[in-house]
Amino acid sequence: MIKNVIHKKSIIAPLLMLSAMWIGFFMQNIGLIDHCDGSLIPLVPEGLKGVVFSPLLHGNLEHIAGNSVPIAVLFFMLFQFYPKLANQVLLWGWISTGLIVWLLPPMNFFGQEPVYSCIIGASGIVYLLAFFIFFSGIFRKDKTLLAVALVVALYYGSLIWGIFPEELFYQLDQPSKISWQAHLSGAVVGLALAIIFRKKHQEKKKRFIWEFPNYYSEKDDKLWQEYIQNHPEHFTEKPKLKKDDIWERLDEIRKK
Repeated sequence: MIKNVIHKKSIIAPLLMLSAMWIGFFMQNIGLIDHCDGSLIPLVPEGLKGVVFSPLLHGNLEHIAGNSVPIAVLFFMLFQFYPKLANQVLLWGWISTGLIVWLLPPMNFFGQEPVYSCIIGASGIVYLLAFFIFFSGIFRKDKTLLAVALVVALYYGSLIWGIFPEELFYQLDQPSKISWQAHLSGAVVGLALAIIFRKKHQEKKKRFIWEFPNYYSEKDDKLWQEYIQNHPEHFTEKPKLKKDDIWERLDEIRKK
């Protein structure tokens, strides 16, 4: 991994994802996609297609605008700092997050009736990437990746509250429209993938020549001998053995 070079995919991937999201949103607004068409509906067979398509659909302009910035930043970080893992993380994370959400039934909080809702939005992918990048940086113990993890923690640390139902913090008249199930699923899958891939494609630690005690190079030895012959003045003064100081010796005996 070359950290001082921007990978092409780290620019192309966010642009492709954002394009797909905004094209999907445009198609929704002109009526080509109905509200629940392509959405993820838990435990409903027709809702399975939402595993693939729901992250590309959004309810309104505020919804898609709020997801666009973190998607762009986190996609860039994923493909820049984990180029060999990015495709696998995105593929398995996307599908796994969607399937877990589909398998979670609607839940009753504080007397509210469970409602089967159409889940759309890329927030599950946001949580997936944020948790993967954060924990991967910690597990790999690489200075650069730790710094990236710290940036994610600083800017997206408040995401942690999104994995809990809104009803735990506010008294709502109707069920929350925020899918905490998608947030929680993305967070769990992101952490799991960070654990699974923690040693895969890990950058090897650089070792310097002096770290190899038995290293010998005939070429280097010849260059050294030539230097000695061409610059004898640098070697006129031979190293002298330090003479024993009797008083220092006596001090050592007294200490004992």
